[in-house]
Amino acid sequence: MARKNLLENLMKGGEDSPPSPAQPRRSAGAIGAVSQSLADLKMRALVEVPPDLIDDAGLDDRLDSDPEGIAALCESIREYGQQVPVMLRHSPSTEGRFEIVYGRRRVAALKQLRQPVRAMVRDLSDKDLIVAQGQENSARRDLTFIEKARFAQQMEQGGFDRKVICDALHIDKTVVSRMLTVADAVPEPVIRAIGAAPSAGRDRWMALAKLFGDRTPQEVAALAHGETSDSRFKAVYTALARPKAAPTPEVVTGADGRALAQVRRKRGQTTVTVTSEDGFDIWLIENFDRLHRDYLAGLGEDEQ
Repeated sequence: MARKNLLENLMKGGEDSPPSPAQPRRSAGAIGAVSQSLADLKMRALVEVPPDLIDDAGLDDRLDSDPEGIAALCESIREYGQQVPVMLRHSPSTEGRFEIVYGRRRVAALKQLRQPVRAMVRDLSDKDLIVAQGQENSARRDLTFIEKARFAQQMEQGGFDRKVICDALHIDKTVVSRMLTVADAVPEPVIRAIGAAPSAGRDRWMALAKLFGDRTPQEVAALAHGETSDSRFKAVYTALARPKAAPTPEVVTGADGRALAQVRRKRGQTTVTVTSEDGFDIWLIENFDRLHRDYLAGLGEDEQ
């Protein structure tokens, strides 16, 4: 165990330093061989990890699975190799396994290719893992506003204070507050149904949230139609911005079969429009109290 810790410490010590072109002088005998091995380990900035030993970890920072992007990444790695390393940490629960700090798409592509993953390996706490993931996300241009807003929301829900969120995403408290306002205003089912929506920023997401009215998140999510997340955002926005058609009124007929009134019901309120031309509307108004007494009397009989 001591040897393992020593090797791990040596490997970590060399991760941030590029290999020196100068080779250490070899010493004769067993001591020289050990010294040379330790020197080689210190110069190694990266390690290769079998992809089947790598598990997911951290927060959910992607809304779209992007199979086309993964396929394109596979082709690039197949032709040019893995140019950019990922960061892993030792699994805190399973000896010999690793967890992704950042580089999920690269790991997914290398798993498909059945190739080892070139990685920097760190010993990180859960907090340090999420902060490192957030710092990587802040530098990525392909992560959209709503994805970063969800990441900030997950950090807050995980108990991280605003300062840690700011440090992780390299943004100030004002921007964090705006992100959290949007993430709290738009229900998760709606965000999931729409997707990353790279063309939609904070203002458009907030405008969308204000159009929900009394619709449930499931009703809004059902409006998300389209092949791309941007087209789904537009479909939802257009559907919500369109004035709702007035419901068709019920028609009440009299004893002679003629239409007497139109009835509209909305949110516990009923509106009756009398269309009679023979004075029935006047009689109805004059006899409202008697009709109501008959109604109450009928309720009393039902209770008996």
